[in-house]
Amino acid sequence: MASSIHKLAWLLSLFIIVSITAAICNDEQCKSFMNFPNNAKYATCKDLPVLDSSLHWNYHQSSSRVDVAFKKSNAKDSSWIAWAVNPTGQGMAGSQAFIAFRNSSDATLRSYTSPITGYHTFLIQGSLSFPVYAVSASYYSSGDMIIFASFKLPENTTVVNHVWQEGLVSKDGKLGVHSFSAPNLQSIGTIDFASGRVSETLGNSKVKLRKVHGILNGISWGILMSVGVIMARYLKAVEGDDFGDATWFIMHRACQSIAYAIGIIGFSTGLYMSRHKHHHSPHGCIGITLMCLASFQVLVAVFFRPKKDHKYRIFWNMFHYVVGYGTIGLAIWNVFKGFDMMEERR
Repeated sequence: MASSIHKLAWLLSLFIIVSITAAICNDEQCKSFMNFPNNAKYATCKDLPVLDSSLHWNYHQSSSRVDVAFKKSNAKDSSWIAWAVNPTGQGMAGSQAFIAFRNSSDATLRSYTSPITGYHTFLIQGSLSFPVYAVSASYYSSGDMIIFASFKLPENTTVVNHVWQEGLVSKDGKLGVHSFSAPNLQSIGTIDFASGRVSETLGNSKVKLRKVHGILNGISWGILMSVGVIMARYLKAVEGDDFGDATWFIMHRACQSIAYAIGIIGFSTGLYMSRHKHHHSPHGCIGITLMCLASFQVLVAVFFRPKKDHKYRIFWNMFHYVVGYGTIGLAIWNVFKGFDMMEERR
């Protein structure tokens, strides 16, 4: 019986690890999109970290030509999108942009090129600093808008800085200024068309780290801790208040141990992200409190838990219930608070 329970605990651990890995990696969703006009195929694609965007391309080494499809998902009815390379620097100024916009009032869809000379730009049509062979666009009822472009890279160049952006189109057809929210300001990076490597800015790396932090703590404090309590409460009612090889005790201990281990990793990512801050947010302060309470609970349970027939057992039960339920309740609230903060920063 004990062997079967331990195997079940190991399977639970393996399932959790696989789930976390899949949630964090979420490898290249762009590969699932195949609905290009004329059954066009692209050898390489990368999901971009912000603005629900991805980039698909074919690189022709002999001619330094690149065929690109920039896809923006969840595009609004009247909106514009842009993807650009910057041969001279990073950021918006100096970018050579491919623009597409759709005006829902007359259902027009237009695409063109636009050199961006500064930060106060109106995305006026013009020639780029390198040869452009073709530019077009498509819009799908699902909300996907795609820019198709073919152009020539400078000789002996495969690595370029690139930026991407989105904005709204007014009723009279004018392209409005893009938002200045965090994702719009983080839509910048470097791409190597030959190797397929896409490098992100420091800001984009922080966005991913915040997601990892949220996923780990959501699984640990929000799910596993609660599951462990449910197992102890309801399985114990069936099996009795025994310990040792009791199913409820082994599963309770396994869930809480795994939750605590994952929580330490999630807590560490939070400390890493706040290392340059001179103060802690309420979310961070509660996280520190939770880790202290959980650590105290573990230490007392491992080294000082009295036996079942001990005369002071009632004090252990009171401590275990009050600290345990208090920690879980506070943790779940803090998890939701953390996800609210992530949405505010998007």
